[in-house]
Amino acid sequence: MCGRFTQTADLKTLRDRFSFSKGPADIRPRYNIAPSQEALVIVEDDGRALRSYRWGLIPHWAKDAAIGNRMINARAETLLEKPSFKKPFQERRCLVVADSWFEWQKIPGTKSKTPMRIVLKSRQPSAARSQPQSPPSATAECRRQDAA
Repeated sequence: MCGRFTQTADLKTLRDRFSFSKGPADIRPRYNIAPSQEALVIVEDDGRALRSYRWGLIPHWAKDAAIGNRMINARAETLLEKPSFKKPFQERRCLVVADSWFEWQKIPGTKSKTPMRIVLKSRQPSAARSQPQSPPSATAECRRQDAA
């Protein structure tokens, strides 16, 4: 997955794309969502619902919730092997709504990186599967599957 993403689509576009029946009355565009911030997700809540969850996974054994700021992505290949991700993957899922992602390109010969925004050709919003925790600590982490 990524370390930053955007949610800029309007509510009608999201409703048409993801067919949810419950959600906020209005949303605002977000251009730089980072770990630990609130982000829109689709959950099953007596039907599909659009909700705002905190991005990050706080494992049941964590003594400090700040660990969720670093646990934001899981590799599909090892998802069921990692104790932090196994139970959430098996029991709690959601879709993280995004219409672009950022990856950073290293600039040769420097320590600098240039952000590269990645969008679908269609410019339509898409989603990544995730494992939300139950409210009140509503959090979500994304899982990534490398292209073959």
